[in-house]
Amino acid sequence: MGLISWIIICLIIAAVAALFGFTGIASAFAGIAKILFYILLFIIVALIILILI
Repeated sequence: MGLISWIIICLIIAAVAALFGFTGIASAFAGIAKILFYILLFIIVALIILILI
């Protein structure tokens, strides 16, 4: 699976957990999704810089 699909899965799990009132689990999965998003963003920026050099 790609990194984007993991981000989407974590966000869906966080949303479902928030609906059922599990705020601790929801915030944990939202945090994981944020970390994965920033890793993906860093990889994209690094690849763009490498292509331009």
